[in-house]
Amino acid sequence: MVKNINNSKSEVNMKLNANHYRFLDACAEQFPSQVEFSKSTVKKICDRAEIPFPSWLIRKPQFKAGYGTYSIKSVVKDHYSEYAPVVQAVQTVETVPVPTSTVGVNVLDENISVIPSIMGNYVPFGHFKDLKSILKSGVFFPVFITGLSGNGKTLMVEQICAKLKKELFRVNITIETDEDDLIGSNTLINGNIVFKEGPVLKAMRKGAVLLLDEVDLASNKIMCLQSILEGGGYLIKKTGELVTPSEGFTVVATANTKGKGSEDGRFIGTNVLNEAFLERFAICLEQEYPPVATEKKIVKGDFAILGVSDDEFANKLVDWADVIRKSFYEGAVDEVISTRRLVHIAKAFSMFNDKMKSIEVCLARFDEDTKATFLDLYTKVDENILGQDDNNLEEEDGLNI
Repeated sequence: MVKNINNSKSEVNMKLNANHYRFLDACAEQFPSQVEFSKSTVKKICDRAEIPFPSWLIRKPQFKAGYGTYSIKSVVKDHYSEYAPVVQAVQTVETVPVPTSTVGVNVLDENISVIPSIMGNYVPFGHFKDLKSILKSGVFFPVFITGLSGNGKTLMVEQICAKLKKELFRVNITIETDEDDLIGSNTLINGNIVFKEGPVLKAMRKGAVLLLDEVDLASNKIMCLQSILEGGGYLIKKTGELVTPSEGFTVVATANTKGKGSEDGRFIGTNVLNEAFLERFAICLEQEYPPVATEKKIVKGDFAILGVSDDEFANKLVDWADVIRKSFYEGAVDEVISTRRLVHIAKAFSMFNDKMKSIEVCLARFDEDTKATFLDLYTKVDENILGQDDNNLEEEDGLNI
């Protein structure tokens, strides 16, 4: 890019240095037709380009474009001769009023179906019936689902929506998730500044289910949903429009904890959620791993889909996982075999046609001691040395952990 690097001042009365130019270069490379960004987007730009965060952009009032958004258009026009598409778009926005009808519109196709697909081999268990009753009722009734990783929380929500033919908007929450990600933000489209609605407003308008997945990874920025969790409307600050939820809209959140953090450090990155936020969920459903008989149906169903016929192997995998889980609950081991991991093993077996190899590669994420212990335990289950009810690993020779 051609730059004026002779320390000239821009119209915002600021001298640019090398860090300024590196940031502007990164914006042009990653978002070549955009000049307004949220704070979270700015951070992502800097992380990708491995450059310092531009505190000047956030700190100086002349760069503030709206609530939570910041504009680089002034420095772009003065210092970037090859930022032509953006400069032209900026000039268009400044000279041509944006029609009211373009503000607050969803720039995505409103007719796109977000109804999940039905899994023919899905086996309901746990709170499936209760959650289905809640979602079928159409009553606004926020639900918080908690449970260990890989026990089917998210899949349960998806399959209920699939069976009810109900639209679902799933948001994967991280510590970086903010109001712009959830509600929406201004963006430049065809020379017009348009408010691009986020998944929350889309779900509200359509009377859909909003799924906040892994919600215990959120920061306090999630508090922007307070009025929505009360069943009320949401005032879009950028447009002045009040969005009220359509009939059937409700919120479901999933988490590995109950929003109180992970005391044992098992789920690093989870946060203590604000009590006022948690209080707005009507009920909390605790999802357990499926009963042995149900889980055997799940694994055999996956085997069938994968073209594998080995009921004995499926049964032994579930018996093995059940012994490990009982020991985990008793504090004898620090890891657990989830239903999801059993499905991984089933898929690996369909490719390798080798039972022990399939188990080994799917246990590679564990430390060496745990991996060796679990492999040894499977051998005992396979050889019927360890009974299904004999579930305390600490009492097994060579299995002290």
